Parts: sequence; C-alpha cells; structure tokens
Amino acid sequence: MTRPSTQGQTDPTVQPVPAAVVEQVDAADTTLHNPKRAVISLGANLGNRLETLQGAVDALEDTPGIRVKAVSPVYETEPWGVEPGTQPSYFNAVAVLKTTLPPSSLLERAHAVEEAFHRVRDEHWGPRTLDVDIVSYADLHSDDPQLTLPHPRAHERAFVLAPWHDVDPGAELPGRGPVADLLGAVTREGVAPRTDLELRLPE
Repeated sequence: MTRPSTQGQTDPTVQPVPAAVVEQVDAADTTLHNPKRAVISLGANLGNRLETLQGAVDALEDTPGIRVKAVSPVYETEPWGVEPGTQPSYFNAVAVLKTTLPPSSLLERAHAVEEAFHRVRDEHWGPRTLDVDIVSYADLHSDDPQLTLPHPRAHERAFVLAPWHDVDPGAELPGRGPVADLLGAVTREGVAPRTDLELRLPE
C-alpha cells in the first residue's frame, strides 16, 4: 500500500532510515560479524551494589555490537589502595563479551555505563557507585594511556583474577599467561566469594 504524500508536511513513517541506524541494527544482530572477545571487570561499593552490577551487565547487553556471553560469580572484596575500614567493601564480578566495537568505542561505552550510575572521578582509589574496566580485548596489546591493554594491573588483582578464573578456567591474560597461574601467585586475602548472590545473564 502506497501512502499518499502530503504537500508541505513530512511523514516520519516514510523517511529513509539513516545509515548509522542501519549499521547499529546490523551490529546488534546475534550473529555478530567477526566479533572479538573482551573481558570486563565490574566493581561497586556504594548504594545497592548487586543491583548496580546487574544494571551494568544489562546495559552492556543492550549496546549494539555487544553480546554478554558469561558472567562470573560475585566476590566481596576490601577496597584496594586505602586504609582498612575507611570505605565500604566492594562487590566485584567479571563479564565475558563478544563485541564488534573497536576498543576505543568499548571504552566509551564503559564510561557511559559508569556515568549512568553516577560514577564520580574526583578521588584516586575513591569509593564509586560503579567501576567498569576493560581487562583484555582479544590478544591486543596497547600502550595508549587512555586505554592500556591488557589492563596493566589485572595480573596482580585477585578481585579480577578469581571471578575471571571461575567463569573461564582456561583463560589467559595476554602477555602474562594463564589466569590460573596468575591467581596462584597473588593473595586472596580480603577477596571472598558471595555464594548467596548471583548475577543473571541477560535473556
């Protein structure tokens, strides 16, 4: 059926779809074309920590060009780099993604998700409602100060290694070796699994 044109008016239902929108829809297809594997670390120590982590997982899944393939168990950890007892404990988890986004766009999306949960970057090692870090992106190595890959401190952080090992026991951190070996070389003190909590994979 042909919709009659109306002189002097624009009917939004017959406007061409912008190419950028078409590209986003194509990228969001479940059969992502040549996707890359990325590992994301999630942490929160303010507000409803579990709800925030779940919201972050859902927001990543809702992003065109990203599919969340696995989500780790939740760990409760003492804050890193501060005096004990000066901040609430963190809930931490790791998500494994397949993505067609380049690393720079994935970083932009990570920051956007943080900002959606009112992340404020005013204090180094400060408390935060949400922390979203890219741990690794395929086998990429990058010294870019905006996004160093793999994450320069992931190999020494049990709150990243433990949940990552749970969700992918055979994982390797590019340039550092098997996650299982790295985890065996660091202390798990202050990093405890919360078996009573669970994050859901988006449907």
